Amino acid sequence: MDQPTNKPDRRISLCLAAMTALLLFATQKADADESKSTVDRPNVVFLFADDLGYGDLACYGAPDVETPNLDRLARQGVRFTQHYSNGPECSPTRTALMTGRYQQHVGGLECAIGTGDVGRYDDAIRLAEQHDLGLPSEWAILPRAMRGAGYETVCFGKWHLGYQPKFNPHDAGFEKFFGCLGGYVDYFTHRELSPLDVLYADRRPIEREGYMTHLLAEQALSFLDKEHDRPFLLYVPFTSPHFPFQSPDDRKRETTADNLTKGTREEYVELVEDLDRQVGRILKRIDSQGLAENTVVVFASDNGAMAPGRNLPLSGFKGTVEEGGIRVPLIARWPGKLSAGETCEQPCLTFDLTASFLAIAGAKAPKSRPLEGIDILSHAAEGRDDVQRTLFWRGRRGERTERAVRHGDLKYLHRRLDDGDVIEGLYDLAQDPAESNNLMKQRGEDLARLRQLLADWERDVKADR
Repeated sequence: MDQPTNKPDRRISLCLAAMTALLLFATQKADADESKSTVDRPNVVFLFADDLGYGDLACYGAPDVETPNLDRLARQGVRFTQHYSNGPECSPTRTALMTGRYQQHVGGLECAIGTGDVGRYDDAIRLAEQHDLGLPSEWAILPRAMRGAGYETVCFGKWHLGYQPKFNPHDAGFEKFFGCLGGYVDYFTHRELSPLDVLYADRRPIEREGYMTHLLAEQALSFLDKEHDRPFLLYVPFTSPHFPFQSPDDRKRETTADNLTKGTREEYVELVEDLDRQVGRILKRIDSQGLAENTVVVFASDNGAMAPGRNLPLSGFKGTVEEGGIRVPLIARWPGKLSAGETCEQPCLTFDLTASFLAIAGAKAPKSRPLEGIDILSHAAEGRDDVQRTLFWRGRRGERTERAVRHGDLKYLHRRLDDGDVIEGLYDLAQDPAESNNLMKQRGEDLARLRQLLADWERDVKADR
């Protein structure tokens, strides 16, 4: 009788071993390829000023401000001359940045969240009473999508998207947070004029010695000093030059309700120049750590300046949809992509940066909440011809509503003031960026067309909360 043989079993074992080895090799190769592709993706550093006017930097025409570091950044990259904030105040623009969409979709965030978690118009008041005034985590597309694409995500600075614990930056997708929850803080005590604790490290209220702008810069420097095995999104939303107008030498100045928003032009300039120095420290550290060639650096402001800031040659201030309330500086440096020393005149909005950052990361927004901006950095990098766009704004506070639409070079604005008075205007921004020549009577057809565009948009962006 023939003895049983184990040759077939051996062949099967050999085949299984070979298949396992091939699978392991393929997995390791895929992991290596993924790791390589992730490491090769550029880092993104976004430095966000607070209430910095269009004309408050030397490279944007300020005659009384020295900003050598931001001027150098502009020479190394691209300076955008028709960049707009999504809103005329803090929280609305930050909402659009995080969501990549018009902030009106979210509800309650068309006005800056008031000190102490206060709503400032009907919808915001309703949400605040429900302890629900802020950015829901599922809407925070930018940090969540970039983190999902393999990026390390950190935020050091002003959040202003909700005081409640459920609106913490960690829930939005940031892995590390240091900064203030509200709209401003005393630069030395790091408190606002409310009983709430607003300076946080991650999810914990903390106390810390130091000048606020410097503390945020130092957090960024410490982060840049680390070893990074992933590309990163470093988001630094400074509180400067927002009020209170305290320079680093104003430690003895106590912040009160009477002096909170009062300041001289000289005091404001000191804040801007100190902000420039802190930006310079961050840029120098990027260079010294050998990160510059693979790092996109973007600097912008969240809205126009209030007095004593300077929005010239534009009209209006923060809180309005006049050009001075919403057109702001934007500078971007991307070695090997963006040509040095160029300017870009393509009209763009804050949420266009969201589209650019996601494109850089190879990340996508969920189909249920598609991006509404364009990839503005690729537009500039590829030298594309400027395109006609239709851009919209609406801001609310109390009984006041500010509305505007820009279509091509024409802009229509409709401002209902607190007393019920209405101000309307139609302007050709190519000829009249200061909005001094109202064309409503001369261009009736254009007026009707832009009014209709605005009405259609307002219907489309009704919030679902």
